[in-house]
Amino acid sequence: MKTAVVILNYNGKHFLEQFLPSVVHYTTEAQIIVADNLSTDGSVEMLQQKFPQVQIIENTQNEGYAGGYNTALKQVQTEYYVLLNSDVEVTPQWLSPLIQLMDSNPTIAACQPKLKQFYQKTHFEYAGAAGGFIDILGYPFCRGRIFQDMETDTGQYNNTCPVFWASGACMVVRSSVFWELNGLDAAFFAHMEEIDFCWRAHNSGYQVYYCAESTIYHVGAGTLSSVSPQKTFLNFRNSLATLYKNLHTFRLIYTIFIRLVLDGVAGAIFLLQKKPTHCWAIVRAHFDFYKKIPFWMKQRRSVIRKKDGFSLLVYQSSIVWMHFVRKKKKFSELQF
Repeated sequence: MKTAVVILNYNGKHFLEQFLPSVVHYTTEAQIIVADNLSTDGSVEMLQQKFPQVQIIENTQNEGYAGGYNTALKQVQTEYYVLLNSDVEVTPQWLSPLIQLMDSNPTIAACQPKLKQFYQKTHFEYAGAAGGFIDILGYPFCRGRIFQDMETDTGQYNNTCPVFWASGACMVVRSSVFWELNGLDAAFFAHMEEIDFCWRAHNSGYQVYYCAESTIYHVGAGTLSSVSPQKTFLNFRNSLATLYKNLHTFRLIYTIFIRLVLDGVAGAIFLLQKKPTHCWAIVRAHFDFYKKIPFWMKQRRSVIRKKDGFSLLVYQSSIVWMHFVRKKKKFSELQF
């Protein structure tokens, strides 16, 4: 088969038991693989007993989302990889439109389906909604989701179109491009690695798409809870790393400075909300980023630059300002 659906798992036995049946039932045109990141909850034993038709790749250590996929995908020989979270319910004919879109244009490096909430199926889901974008300061948002405001799906985003980034919750990737770009950045461990990958794809002259003809339902926060300080740390640290690696030199210094100020404001808000551990996570994220600048500099030099990916599909204003000051809650309210 030319497509492999690869589910990375770390102690997600309950999600596999709940959602893998839908993947098996509705995926007839692809190989299904679970790549296990050294789980300790009996995931592998359960898969061997209940899903003998699913191939298992056992990683020898937990390298997070990015490193775990890099290690596992080296053992998969297909034209397309589908990186699928374990907490996803797929729907009939979910995969065909995605593969057809990839087949239609060899410059498409990656694409994603429409992501909706599993527990509130009328609404878009945080992790990708109807395709991802970033603003001029590198803050990510989606068609259908700006910060914590998720829109109801009324068909307003039923058009397939280019986007800046595709969601790691379900991302179809052309394997040749994946390895041309050296895969995901394992230093990220988890969170923001798909945005970094898609930005590098744009820099290399490729496109990223949202496919409106495919829908999945995502639980979200399956491995790291949204209230986890470690998730806050990874999001803020990796966001800075993404900017440093990919942003054009003349934008870099002032953008990082502005982010330092705005991240400080975010930390103060966490303190006002009586969440000191999240405030400290932001401080740790900045110190960790600055401490590793020589490493990020090396990563920056490795980025292939055929185009300025930042000029493509980037919102040329501040989504923070538009959302929190101008009170714009919907993607359609932005002058994109």
